[in-house]
Amino acid sequence: MDENHSLAISLFSEILMADQLARSRLSKALPKGMELSHFSVLNHLARAGLERSPAQLAKAFHVTRGAMTNTIHKLEVAGYVHVRPDWDDARRKMVAISPAGRKARDAALTSIIPMISEVVSELGGERVRSALPILREFRGKLESED
Repeated sequence: MDENHSLAISLFSEILMADQLARSRLSKALPKGMELSHFSVLNHLARAGLERSPAQLAKAFHVTRGAMTNTIHKLEVAGYVHVRPDWDDARRKMVAISPAGRKARDAALTSIIPMISEVVSELGGERVRSALPILREFRGKLESED
């Protein structure tokens, strides 16, 4: 096996393991009843500040429309999002974060920020800052393959 193959396998192994560990720790830190997928959608909607269609959300998270519809339904039942018909195309729906959803997202951030900050502090802010461009470029390469 040449060096690039070995390096690629090591990189993917580390990223996959880090992803699994991060998801596990984040899930434990989230408020009771909130799933990581719920937080991710609420955070996306809060940061975007705009409504999104379920298809747009599914594309942003690289999941099926069915999976996103399920997540949106759970968020709607919890009162965390408002779903309305698209005024331009009644076949489509639009999703917006509700005030309760914003509060839930903020509560989730409050519970996970200490854990995330601790990891960044232990690694060192400058090292993390220097790794971000490489990770963003890596993600971009993977996204362009879709």
